[in-house]
Amino acid sequence: MALPQSEAAAELGSHALYRRLRLRDLVLTQILCVVGSSWVGVAAGLGRAQAVMWMAAMLVFYLPMAASVVCLNREMPLEGGLYVWARTAFGDLGGFMTAWNIWVYGIVITATILYAIPSELAYLIGPSAAWLPDSRVAALSIVGFIVVAVTAAAVRGLELGKWIHNVGGLSILFVYASLILLPVWALSRHMHIHWEPLQLQLPQLNLYSLALFGQMIFGALCGLEYIAILAGESRSPARSIGQSVIISSPIICAMFILGTSSVVAFSQGKINFIAPIPQTLRLALGDHGLGNVFAIVAIMLLQFRLIAAASFIFTGVTRLPMAAGWDHLIPSWFTRLHPRYRTPVNSIVCTCVIILLLLVLSNVGVHAQEAFQVLSNAGITHYELAYMSMFAIPLVAGGTLRAALPRWLRWTSIAGLCATLFSFFISAYPFVEVVDPRAYAAKILGTTLLSNALGYTFYRIRRDRPVVRSADH
Repeated sequence: MALPQSEAAAELGSHALYRRLRLRDLVLTQILCVVGSSWVGVAAGLGRAQAVMWMAAMLVFYLPMAASVVCLNREMPLEGGLYVWARTAFGDLGGFMTAWNIWVYGIVITATILYAIPSELAYLIGPSAAWLPDSRVAALSIVGFIVVAVTAAAVRGLELGKWIHNVGGLSILFVYASLILLPVWALSRHMHIHWEPLQLQLPQLNLYSLALFGQMIFGALCGLEYIAILAGESRSPARSIGQSVIISSPIICAMFILGTSSVVAFSQGKINFIAPIPQTLRLALGDHGLGNVFAIVAIMLLQFRLIAAASFIFTGVTRLPMAAGWDHLIPSWFTRLHPRYRTPVNSIVCTCVIILLLLVLSNVGVHAQEAFQVLSNAGITHYELAYMSMFAIPLVAGGTLRAALPRWLRWTSIAGLCATLFSFFISAYPFVEVVDPRAYAAKILGTTLLSNALGYTFYRIRRDRPVVRSADH
């Protein structure tokens, strides 16, 4: 069967890329991308009901997501991932808007991660560095240096980048293993904690618990499909990406459930939603002696995991314009590859400039900081829209693609779509205290609508222009 235009373009472009990613790299990167450090704090807000809610979230969202990624990647193991899947299913507009939402999410999340690093460093160093986040010159210098380093690594390609991502994946594995074993260590030293890793208690049904559940469904568990963006740079992607999902999934699920049980055991209801793991380490190990040294090492590994995650998300963001450029949805300038490393150097430089601009603007005044915070909070809603597109493929895609997918995938996709819609709407309700919840919801949803209106306008303007085909593709 002849490839659709999108698949043919992606297949042609993928031949020019180096296939650096092995199964080991894919598994570690899945763990790096999905397992964040703050979500065990969010889930711990449910107390002893956390295990039931984690299992419910995994049933209604994680398993449908995993099934969609395995099946869709097997049919279309091409650079661009979900963008290619959506364009094949829904045409140019559907593919472009899906890529737009992933791109906005990736740009914003990368900037948000990097924006927080000066504060994280101040927390790590101690009271003597409390001034660091408030110094715009120092904060921008630190963040600017990291952006340039991430950009240089992206230009160098996955031959270097995969090691950054692998070490980041190993770092979060080590930290979570330590977190999970903390209660065992504490009980051996007769510390007074109440630890029940798998207590099956139902939560109270109210807006607060539903908001936390919505965060757990999508914010915590999304990300398995992101590695498929790099399918053209993976070895045997039709097989290896699916295998990475199967291998990493039980590890990811165990890390979340058992890690949250440790946070619940030590926090005693006073949870730091921003930094629950450092808080738990300090409560368990204290601020002196070997315990203090171990806590510092673990917190340092969490910071490296953040930088590695930013590097990985940055890498994926730079591949989306390249893949869209192959299909002539954006200028072919974005498809030009480095002559030696075969990376989309123009797309990488453009992404670097946008992130730097966001970070600079976020430091120039109160209103700019507020705008950046709203955009950061709205980032996840963009990703949710892209996931709705993924779950819709087995349900409403064209006959050929739909027939190629297993029939049972439609049922799992319905579950995943409903879970994503629930998370999308409940995300407008803040689970932390804000001045005006209605204004908060209006800002989040309004920012998402405005962003998509801009993306659609760009698509329409671009579509009305004559296509100039690149000689390279």
